[in-house]
Amino acid sequence: MDKLANYHGLAHNAFRIVFGFAFFTHGASKLFAWFGREESVELMSRFGAAGIIETVAGLLILIGFKTRWAAFIASGEMAVAYFWMHAYRSGEFWFWANRGELVMLFSFAFLL
Repeated sequence: MDKLANYHGLAHNAFRIVFGFAFFTHGASKLFAWFGREESVELMSRFGAAGIIETVAGLLILIGFKTRWAAFIASGEMAVAYFWMHAYRSGEFWFWANRGELVMLFSFAFLL
């Protein structure tokens, strides 16, 4: 285990970069219609607000600047998205029934 402890920083940075990039791409696809999305969302809507949070927080997490604040805000946004968009709208609490797996994983990853 001592040998694995040497890689803690590397693993932490890889985790931060991968999750930050993934979160950034979700926001950028909403705002700019990138990454296969056909059209952008309206900026002054809840999806526009989500896109702004995801793009900015994802970029901050990706580059490692103000990561704790960005991750805290991103985690909160994903928790709200889970309960508001997945659990409430579908009427199903469990993530396998309401298709909220990715949102739940993002929320807990950023909380970590």
